[in-house]
Amino acid sequence: LNSIEALVLQLEQAPGDRRLLNDVFRPFHTIKGNAGALGLARIQEVAHRVENLLDLARSGKHPVGAREIDVILSAVDVLLTMVANVGRRLRGEETESDEARRVALMATVEALVEGGGQAQPVAVVRAAEAPHAQDIPKLAAAKLPRAGQVETVKAEATPGAVAPSAAAEAATGSVKVDTAKLDNLVDMIGELVIVQSLIDQDPALRRAADGRLTGNLAQLRRVTADLQRSAMSMRMVPIRPTFQKMARLVRDLSRKAGKQVELVLSGEDTELDRKVVEEINDPLMHMVRNSLDHGIEPPDVRVRAGKPPTGRLTLSACHEAGTIVIAISDDGAGLDTAKIREKAVAKGLLSPTDALTPSDIHQLIFQPGFSTANTVTEISGRGVGMDVVRRNIDALRGRVEIQTEAGAGTTFLVKLPLTLAILDGLLVSVGQERFVLPTYCVRESLRPSREDVHAVQGEAALVQVRNKLIPLVVLSELFGVPRAIANPWDAAVVVIESDGRQVALVVDSLIGKQEVVIKSLGQVFSSVAGVAGGAILGDGRIGLILDPGGVIGLMAGWPARAA
Repeated sequence: LNSIEALVLQLEQAPGDRRLLNDVFRPFHTIKGNAGALGLARIQEVAHRVENLLDLARSGKHPVGAREIDVILSAVDVLLTMVANVGRRLRGEETESDEARRVALMATVEALVEGGGQAQPVAVVRAAEAPHAQDIPKLAAAKLPRAGQVETVKAEATPGAVAPSAAAEAATGSVKVDTAKLDNLVDMIGELVIVQSLIDQDPALRRAADGRLTGNLAQLRRVTADLQRSAMSMRMVPIRPTFQKMARLVRDLSRKAGKQVELVLSGEDTELDRKVVEEINDPLMHMVRNSLDHGIEPPDVRVRAGKPPTGRLTLSACHEAGTIVIAISDDGAGLDTAKIREKAVAKGLLSPTDALTPSDIHQLIFQPGFSTANTVTEISGRGVGMDVVRRNIDALRGRVEIQTEAGAGTTFLVKLPLTLAILDGLLVSVGQERFVLPTYCVRESLRPSREDVHAVQGEAALVQVRNKLIPLVVLSELFGVPRAIANPWDAAVVVIESDGRQVALVVDSLIGKQEVVIKSLGQVFSSVAGVAGGAILGDGRIGLILDPGGVIGLMAGWPARAA
């Protein structure tokens, strides 16, 4: 069904493409046959009606236009809901009946088939009737997998391709694995890595001057590292399905808003952790909706501004320095810095005398309830959405950067870790404690001279790094760690950056770069500002993983955004 939706959006651009028509026809035919074999009469009937329409189009007897595309997409929505309802019924859950929409859809398809395209277009159907109760025993006997329980490992989709057959999966060596089993495997390998590190750094073994033992430990270290990389690669999936969902969203929203929008996708084969892909869907949807509603102007406004009437929305993904960068870019009006500041002052987020950089002002759009919209539409304007984006991306240990130019457009850069299971970090000591700083936020480290440290009201507050003054944060004071070095010139300073803001953290010493397995601190400590999690270190002690945005928020007195 997902392959159908992607193909239909391509067919809309090339309605006469016989290959695309055949590719859309085949999945409906397969669904009809499978539903018939299982006794799912309603699913079979919907697929059969649409199949008849597509068969006429394949034979050249019925042209494919906007109404036909609407009907096919509506049928996909109906079938997705009906298939999902099968799983819900098997689990004994309640399902919402929408038989009227299903019947209306089939009537519209039949009218198109009989009248040669004279029927009126139908609305997008979001829900459908569940199968009859008598269908359930047959489904249980078939032992169907429950929705969301399995995933294809190392399977790759190509543009325009339909779902592979069982024979094709066997030929490519793909298997379906319960995701719970896969997650458990990754967790156990993480535990193995921790144990290997504990053995490797055990003082008793370090004192044993045995060449063969040293060699065996080195081999264990290499095998463990390779095993961890292999396990992590099994959780990596392409972002293509998420991007394809956005294609349907852009099509529906642009028509509702009366705008002409061209969606350009690139980097769909970029892979990242399955959990990251699942969690990034909602933030992407909000940002795409925001760009389409607030960013891209109506056709007449664009023409008056000397732009083409059709706006361009670009979604891209790529790897950059150990992170995934997803860019949502539009060629619209850009952010109105003055208007954002005016709204922020009106809402009490700023005082009229506050001096902020344009970058700081742009970050205000992520505040809860903040909106520059003059009217509330079906799409946006209530001030919810962008704060959800910031919360969800923070929870993924990511960050959002904004690049905008008045009249030229806006780009949101979402930077995410490749995986949520391990972290590349810089290990630092503060007193008797150990902290882990994510390497993506570290800009540089130094040992400043006394002359480079500047005091405000008698307290060390700024450090000069070349020609720039950066605020100092003494970690031992921030977290109440005793017996730590307080004077920056006697300690080490690590410059970190988040959301375009930099601070210099005062630590006792730098221990080194280390890959750590991330452990949750649980619900009790989930709201602790500035801390993102914990890691078991090589000596068996626990090191807290710092959240850069939360640390900077604590320092600046802003609301903390701990992951």
